[in-house]
Amino acid sequence: MLQELSIRNFAIIDDLQVSFSSGLTILSGETGAGKSILLQAVNLILGNRAGAAMIRAGADTAEIEAMFAISPDSRAAGAMRSQGLNPEDGLLIRRVISVSDRHRIYINGRLATIQMLSAVTENLASISGQHAHQGLLKEEQHLMILDQFAGLGGLLRDVALEFQSLTSFVQKRRHLQAAEKQKTERLDLLMFQQKEIADAAILPDEDSALETVRTKLKHAEMLYQSVHDSIEKLYAGAGSLSEQLSGVIRMLDKASQVDAALSAFSKTLTEAGFLIEDTAGNLRNYLNTLDMDDHQLEVVDARIDFLHKLKRKYGGSLEAVQTALTAIETELQETEHLSEALSRIEKDIACAHERTCRLACELSERRSAAAVRLAERVEAELAALRMPHARFQVALKRASPDALTLPCWVCHEKVLTESGLERGVFMISPNPGEALKPLVQIASGGELSRVVLALKAILSATDAVETVIFDEVDAGIGGGVAEVVGKKLLALSRTHQVICITHLPQIARFGNHHFRICKNVQDGRTATVIQPLNPEERVQELARMLGGETITDAVWKHARELLGM
Repeated sequence: MLQELSIRNFAIIDDLQVSFSSGLTILSGETGAGKSILLQAVNLILGNRAGAAMIRAGADTAEIEAMFAISPDSRAAGAMRSQGLNPEDGLLIRRVISVSDRHRIYINGRLATIQMLSAVTENLASISGQHAHQGLLKEEQHLMILDQFAGLGGLLRDVALEFQSLTSFVQKRRHLQAAEKQKTERLDLLMFQQKEIADAAILPDEDSALETVRTKLKHAEMLYQSVHDSIEKLYAGAGSLSEQLSGVIRMLDKASQVDAALSAFSKTLTEAGFLIEDTAGNLRNYLNTLDMDDHQLEVVDARIDFLHKLKRKYGGSLEAVQTALTAIETELQETEHLSEALSRIEKDIACAHERTCRLACELSERRSAAAVRLAERVEAELAALRMPHARFQVALKRASPDALTLPCWVCHEKVLTESGLERGVFMISPNPGEALKPLVQIASGGELSRVVLALKAILSATDAVETVIFDEVDAGIGGGVAEVVGKKLLALSRTHQVICITHLPQIARFGNHHFRICKNVQDGRTATVIQPLNPEERVQELARMLGGETITDAVWKHARELLGM
């Protein structure tokens, strides 16, 4: 239930706060006072897209806040829990609209996305205004209303899931059939690619290892000369480091006969001499490994170029080449067994079609029964709304397949879709002697208003929303019909919080609470204000709604009579 609404710097609203209660709340005011702006703000709270054009002139941001009381077992409470929010604290939604179009959404103080907001508010409130009338003129809405009335949401979801499964099998069959047509060419290509990669006998990290070998071959002469000269200076040449070290050792050995402490140094240098000798030997072995053959360099270059071509062709790295080989081998197996795969997919399609068709037929049967019940209920509601001779029918129309329709999309000679076998069309005959015709063709504004209200009243038992807002529910009606509509709204308010914007006093009289919306001009600026009305102020407002600019004593008396005063 909507408890508080606060609006700042939004359109012509400067700063507005209003508290709502349960029951029927009436909002009235002259045309252009800002009632539509109030609804626009509520729509933003429910997840509509925001735009900088909504900000009041001269302001940088607009802010809208709404506080809802949430029933613990409601769908809104479940949606809040899924977002990590505690419904026991209520639901506080705040939207900040910026001139820079960097808008922000807060849910219970936490920054949120528009998707999170839409999820939480999906079953929070509904607004029935001109768009509801327009929606009723869209035949795709009629089947949805019937399914809601009959409580067929779960079965409809099952049909949709099975239909999606069937669709995926059909798409896979189409892919396999295309592959079958290209099987020979594809097999030749796959076998060539498999042989090309397999014959390459690629080793792990072979490209990196070959780059190292190539660098060594390119500089083999320099390496040979450097190592050879190092051996000469260390050990083999005249005056080598080893020869000089031997002389030092002999001098220290002689000196150690005088001071024994020098023998330790002589020993260390002797060990160093052995190390130099070993190093020289290892360097000689290294020289033996150097390949000075230019032909070997050509072989390595050719191998590297070949590996680069494979990498460019199959993914950019040797790991990608090996991955490609695995995929090729898998596809080869699948291609070689396409007939078997096609046979399996045909069985999958047959099973999925049987399941979808069975569920769709069950859905059709339940829809047919529900269509009769809904028509009876609508006629009863319309009779109460001063359309006693109106006849209403939900026509379930099924399309027949044509020559291009695949058998998998046909069930009992009717086209199968994600929503079942039929589409629903509301048919109405408002007056005696008239044939039933589609609602879109014959209903007037007043008749549409009453059909919308009738459906809302009927669906109230299955409607998950707790707050229902009516805008222009009085379009095209007046007098005694308006009073009946007011009574219907009051009855609906026993199970839902109902907020109604109206111009008719015959409806306004039934409100448990009444607010007047008006425009004031201060300091050259227009601003919308909303005022709760006490009993005497309600009399004044109903008198204005009855008499316009001139309010006579008779009008005052009539206003008091409407309010039972």
